[in-house]
Amino acid sequence: MSEPSKVNAQINTALGSAKEMLGSTIEAGYQAVGGSSEPSSFTTAGKEQRLKGEGEMKAAEAKGYAEGRKDAVVGAITGDKAQEAKGNVQHDKGEAQMKLNS
Repeated sequence: MSEPSKVNAQINTALGSAKEMLGSTIEAGYQAVGGSSEPSSFTTAGKEQRLKGEGEMKAAEAKGYAEGRKDAVVGAITGDKAQEAKGNVQHDKGEAQMKLNS
């Protein structure tokens, strides 16, 4: 599996949501004329793609959080204040994003 990517996550979330919306519209049209009330393949595939995108986003954010923590620790151990500060900023940003998503 490839590394989690926020860009891919956003694309999958957006495309999945669009497919779900299209599927819901198709379903409503079918139901209006007495057709099937089963979810369309657009709805099902869209939901799967949207959930995949949301999961990848959380994985990418967690990865950023962990990398920031690692950089901060390595910087503290080696005395590299710039690396430590950069790591702390990345860690804090990742932590805030994870709290926002939970």
